[in-house]
Amino acid sequence: MKRLFLWGLLFWILLLSGCAHVISKDLRAQSDASLSLSQVLKDPNAFKGKMVIWGGEIIETVNQKDATTQIEVFQKPLGWRGEPRAIASSEGRFLILVHQFLDPYLYRIGRKITVVGEILGEKVKPLGEMEYRYPLLSSRQIHLWPEYVYYPYDDYYDPWRYYPRWYWRVGFYYHYRRR
Repeated sequence: MKRLFLWGLLFWILLLSGCAHVISKDLRAQSDASLSLSQVLKDPNAFKGKMVIWGGEIIETVNQKDATTQIEVFQKPLGWRGEPRAIASSEGRFLILVHQFLDPYLYRIGRKITVVGEILGEKVKPLGEMEYRYPLLSSRQIHLWPEYVYYPYDDYYDPWRYYPRWYWRVGFYYHYRRR
């Protein structure tokens, strides 16, 4: 009975460890969870030095001459594990400054990302024909979410696909040609 209890306990520990938040506990404790992007967009310079956890979809990744990478993100609300939700609502855009080289192929448009960063202020960049004020974060931890591939369901029935190849050589000839 004791052995069964230990196996059950191990099972639950492994199961629950897969459901943890992607950002470390220390950084989550240091960050201000109540600070939203819409608040910071009003005056990014007023929130310099604050730590936030934001996420969304990558719009652009640019490697710069000073060996840093700048990532432009379309903000999305985060779920309980820190994953950006697949909904259309957003509070705007923000920039992440990463102090290392990140491959633009991996950090490409449409990928989901979650970041903990310190607000450095704002950076003004053109967005279409207007000037947009981006809050600029210095990254402390980044999590790039895996891409999920969804295959559409085949709603038609193809009876020929379920027969092995040998059937077409032997079985088809035997059943239909020998009559």
